[in-house]
Amino acid sequence: MTTDVVEFFENLEVPEGYKAELLRGEIVMMAAPDLVHTDIVEAVLDQFSRRDWRRLQMVAVAILQETSEPLPDLVLVERGVGPREGQLMPSKVISMLVEVVSKTSVERDYDIKRSIYAAGGVPIYLIIDPIMGHCVMLTEPTGTGEGADYQLQRVTKFGAPVPLKPLGIELDTIEFGTYKGVKPHSRP
Repeated sequence: MTTDVVEFFENLEVPEGYKAELLRGEIVMMAAPDLVHTDIVEAVLDQFSRRDWRRLQMVAVAILQETSEPLPDLVLVERGVGPREGQLMPSKVISMLVEVVSKTSVERDYDIKRSIYAAGGVPIYLIIDPIMGHCVMLTEPTGTGEGADYQLQRVTKFGAPVPLKPLGIELDTIEFGTYKGVKPHSRP
């Protein structure tokens, strides 16, 4: 069954303007993000030197023991590390994953992907939330399967720097915009 779902997903033809992810055996399709979302991803990408980092977009993450191939907004891998071809980046070589919360992805980004990325041992998972105007940095992944989680969580309001000490950078959030007219939520 697991192999059938993965094979079906990998051969799925996604309509133009949409992207698809496989999250614990469930195929999730999303419309292309709006400009607030896109501008935030670009602002993060610009703060990591291309000389030192592979700043990958539209690359799925391969996580062992998970029926998941999430498609984060940004995958950060040290230059010279990981495969040079194919469609999947193994979670074990990733330095940081970034998800920018969309108007419809709150539960996926804060709950489902948090657990999936922790299970994959991704050392830093950064959630950037234009609904609430904050960043949630998660570190020290532990556990397996749906019980996996991050031990440390740091919330930083937009406008203040996010200290990404393991990567040797303070992420400037001053340019991060927020969505207008979207109902707030209670996460993290």
